[in-house]
Amino acid sequence: MGKALDEIRRTPILWLLIFVPLVIAGERLWPDAHTAIFILAVVAIIPLAALLSRATEAVSARTGDAIGGLLNATLGNLTELVIALAALHAGQYMLVKASLAGAIVTNTLFMLGGSFLLGGMKHHIQEFNRVSARFQASLLFLATIAVLVPSIISEADLSPSTIFTQQLSVGLAILLIGVYGLGMLFSLGTHKELFAAVGHSDAGVSPWPLSAGVAVLALVTLMVAIISEIFVGSVQVAAQTLGMTPAFVGFIVVALVGGAAEMTSAFSAARSDRLDLSVGIALGSAAQIALFVAPVLVLASYVVGPAPMSLQFWPGAVTMMLISAISASLLSSSGRAAWYVGVMALSVYAIFGLTLFLLPPGIAQ
Repeated sequence: MGKALDEIRRTPILWLLIFVPLVIAGERLWPDAHTAIFILAVVAIIPLAALLSRATEAVSARTGDAIGGLLNATLGNLTELVIALAALHAGQYMLVKASLAGAIVTNTLFMLGGSFLLGGMKHHIQEFNRVSARFQASLLFLATIAVLVPSIISEADLSPSTIFTQQLSVGLAILLIGVYGLGMLFSLGTHKELFAAVGHSDAGVSPWPLSAGVAVLALVTLMVAIISEIFVGSVQVAAQTLGMTPAFVGFIVVALVGGAAEMTSAFSAARSDRLDLSVGIALGSAAQIALFVAPVLVLASYVVGPAPMSLQFWPGAVTMMLISAISASLLSSSGRAAWYVGVMALSVYAIFGLTLFLLPPGIAQ
């Protein structure tokens, strides 16, 4: 832990950790100051994301990029899971589905595109394991198909009953969780040799001891979960005050804040020419949300929600997820990346963001 404390003293952005207790105290003392608490929560997550990034790099340096990317995606998705569970408990299903779809799109386009851009600006051409990337993209496409089916049926002339949609969603949720588990067995067990990193690492900083990295990961993940819960409590009122639509809040704001830790790790790895780690974080996180987090929330809604939640998304969200999955497959086809590839991915994300920002309230239901 000594090295972690030394790094906090040396890194100016980590000084923003002072906002973590301020957010917790503000939520207790001024519970109605939603806009101020929302802004403080966003600022507090930034240094936590940076610290989580550094700790993950320390762990992945000793475990390899494949496991490191999976670890970062899993810990980073705890934020999305906490945010979604809090919204699920409050019955804000629109926010839950928008945050899930937004997290998939944000990780696939913004995080992957940003990694290509930042890494390409420092390194002329970067290489990554295209087998691993295409595998994650294929998982993401499969999950998108599972979301597409109940959404298409709901728009058909058959007008299926709510019970049918719920039963179909539960069956699909169990199926997707099973597919995700077998995918982990395939990539980390029976065929792990196919997923070895091909990039080169810049040894810019000496890694922390493994015990320190794990301890910091656990502590920071806990703090991110606490701040995320406070964030959920203030985001809706703050969004109305700031003039943001519910779809934009869930799809863009919640997704960006929830994925801040993973983005910091992915961008830092890309700058260090560890693009395999960046791609593993971005696509691995998107696939994990689609194949594991979303199905778990469907099953959890029967316990913590006021009513069961289905996998039926509004058509715009399904379209954006499908485009993102196809984009991920195209971007990963060559196993090489340059900065302009990142520009193209970020442009697609900007198109989505602008559309949702201008979308009239009540359209995405």
